Amino acid sequence: MRYIPHSPADIALMLQKIGAASVDELFEQIPASARFNRELNLPAPLSESELTEHLFHLSGTGGSELLSFLGGGIYDHFIPAAVDQLLLRSEFYTAYTPYQPEISQGTLQAIFEFQSAICRILEMDTANASMYDGATAMTEAALLARRTEEKTRIVVSAGVHPQYLETLRTYLAAVDGDRPDLLEVPLSSSGRTDLTALRDALPGAACVIVGIPNRFGVVEPVADIASLARTAGARVITSTAEPFAFGVLSPPGAIGADIATAEGQSLAQPPDFGGPGLGLFAIRDDKKLLRQMPGRLVGKTVDVNGKDGFVLTLSTREQHIRREKATSNICTNHGLCALAATINLCLLGKDGFTRLANNCLSLCEYLKAGIRRTDGYSLVHTAPTFNEFAFRCEKGTAAQLLDHMEKNGILGGIPVADAHQGDNVVLAAVTEKHNRNKLDRYLAALASF
Repeated sequence: MRYIPHSPADIALMLQKIGAASVDELFEQIPASARFNRELNLPAPLSESELTEHLFHLSGTGGSELLSFLGGGIYDHFIPAAVDQLLLRSEFYTAYTPYQPEISQGTLQAIFEFQSAICRILEMDTANASMYDGATAMTEAALLARRTEEKTRIVVSAGVHPQYLETLRTYLAAVDGDRPDLLEVPLSSSGRTDLTALRDALPGAACVIVGIPNRFGVVEPVADIASLARTAGARVITSTAEPFAFGVLSPPGAIGADIATAEGQSLAQPPDFGGPGLGLFAIRDDKKLLRQMPGRLVGKTVDVNGKDGFVLTLSTREQHIRREKATSNICTNHGLCALAATINLCLLGKDGFTRLANNCLSLCEYLKAGIRRTDGYSLVHTAPTFNEFAFRCEKGTAAQLLDHMEKNGILGGIPVADAHQGDNVVLAAVTEKHNRNKLDRYLAALASF
């Protein structure tokens, strides 16, 4: 049986229809001595996420009991049940590529709404219908910059996700051969891109790519980087693994980015062994960039009767245009993943998006403060972070610590594979699913190592 609660407006309307002033008036015929005049002995109400976790625990079907603090580009946020229920509609999960707008209006509108949501999050002017993942989106952005600027050199911060960099190198190997025109700029001790080294690397570059937050969760000074790039005549590309960060951080479009790319997995996809991803790709108002943008773009128009309609406005794949004119080989957008993100973002709304981001930030800062107080541990970087950070263990290697944590029922993070950091650095991520009890449990496990 469905439970459909009545809103205060529903209740007021029903009372008005039957001529009663209040709900209590409906029970006046019952003697006062027979009425239940105290609160029910029930526990406090639970949020949907808390109730879901409680029910899994009661049923014994909650899967692994391990408490996970894994991140590194894939983040575990709560996904409301409504998201999957709407995705289960057959019109969505069996939808064909929307070549024929007259029979694909629902799919086209969903993509248009997705593009609109991504433009708002990134504060950019135009977003495409999505791409494979954050790595390919970033790489396509670099190739777009090379085409529009008619230069080959790409400058990239060492703070960009290492797997994204590997994807970029793989693409460039097919274009540039064994010697790609790629220059990597190191990070400073604070965890941010070294601006002096960046200034020296920018002359003659088509673009600079910077992570926000970067691979260590550190917030980069994108506005300063953009200023340096403008002086050198280079495009600014941002790459983001955790778009919820823009609930508290200035979005790329507000701080000088020409092209903003991101991994949209965290918006509505479970970690699920690392996939599937959802590539986000958006540009500022620039016709030169727009005409060369990869992927698909859905636009809104009106039909002959003046009714709203949605159509594929731009498709730059070789299937749609002459092969030599194609700007990308992307063969589809991740339609169902993009729809899931759109539904979840609509359920959250602007205020909910911001509250979730602030929750992640405050919980992460709580854990960082606890690590500072715990003997034998220290934070690696001094610059601000969002919901992920690196810390150093002085008692042993990262592998030894993480093995100890796992024996205590905790996946403590990811060992940092970076020769500059040593073998005792761990990258830990926090989301709204980690309440303070779970964070205290994490800190207790650290202390017992």
